[in-house]
Amino acid sequence: MSDLILKTQPEKICVIRLSAIGDTCHALAVVRRIQDNWPSASITWIIGKTEAQLMANIPDIEFIIFDKSKGWGAYKDVRNKLGGETFDIALCMHSSMRVNFLYPIIRTPIRLGFDRKRAKDFQWLFTSRRIEATHGEHVLEAMMSFASTIGATPKPIRWDIPLGNDEREFSTNFQSPNKPLVVISPCSSNRSRNFRNWSVENYAKTIEHLNRKKCRVILTGGTSDLEIEYGAALSKNAMAENLVDKTSLKQLAALIAAADLLICPDSGPAHMATAFSTPVLGLYATSNPERTGPFTSRELTVNRYPDAAQKYLGKPVEQLHWGQRIRHPDAMALITAKEVMGKIDAFFDLESGVAGYDIHK
Repeated sequence: MSDLILKTQPEKICVIRLSAIGDTCHALAVVRRIQDNWPSASITWIIGKTEAQLMANIPDIEFIIFDKSKGWGAYKDVRNKLGGETFDIALCMHSSMRVNFLYPIIRTPIRLGFDRKRAKDFQWLFTSRRIEATHGEHVLEAMMSFASTIGATPKPIRWDIPLGNDEREFSTNFQSPNKPLVVISPCSSNRSRNFRNWSVENYAKTIEHLNRKKCRVILTGGTSDLEIEYGAALSKNAMAENLVDKTSLKQLAALIAAADLLICPDSGPAHMATAFSTPVLGLYATSNPERTGPFTSRELTVNRYPDAAQKYLGKPVEQLHWGQRIRHPDAMALITAKEVMGKIDAFFDLESGVAGYDIHK
């Protein structure tokens, strides 16, 4: 397929993936694979303003920020920053109507997008070539198809997100000798009918269990009212230290990188942790972890998605559309504190201790 897409080794590649945090982590792994195949290739990445904070200071990628808060002005900014540059190919790894309007701005003979079924919001109208249609892939595997389609051969997965001395020093303040560091990011994005969040009560039971195991527990999160409420409730009686709304994205990344374990629902931190080789105990019931779960911590994932599908949709997983969400507010209650505690016990009982899993397996 690669000889049909590119006749020669690419010299200049434009990558388009604006958001969200998890998907930009996946996109970075794609870029790294391309770089490992063609080290001399020049990479320009159009990215969202928030996501650029995490990727800041990567020396071998040029980032152009798309600031959606500027409305139509954001497109003008991108056009000006591109400055009429021509690329061998554009990897259109983001399918949404907002992003679709970026593609005509990019000067390139080839705009490679998703296959027709996965090209949401009519992306196929804005691209000239498409990756091969597949089914049952993890999101990272689907995005990696962009690399393989242009001829990049498989290499060990890597991310290499740089952290500065200030961020690393910040994270060392929360590390204790012989005391495992567990980070809990309790909330997913607060979108309409998302229903990915576990209850405060269940998290509290889990934190009590971690305390009994002599773990240091840190709570993290963003600026939403819900996250702040969770942080306040779960930090009562000093059960956990509350850093909700108190870290930059780079500080959060450093803290996750320093942690022995991250506990979270389907959210960006799960994929940040994967990028830093930190094991993730993922909590999944409304989304399928085989598609969106932490890519290298599948043994740790609590997966109640099949149970939720049967209970709330009346269907086995095999009869659902791949990636179908289960929009029921009670679905996450299918995950019990007892089974999460069991995963914690199994993790800390491993002969390898808290070293985690090999990301190259």
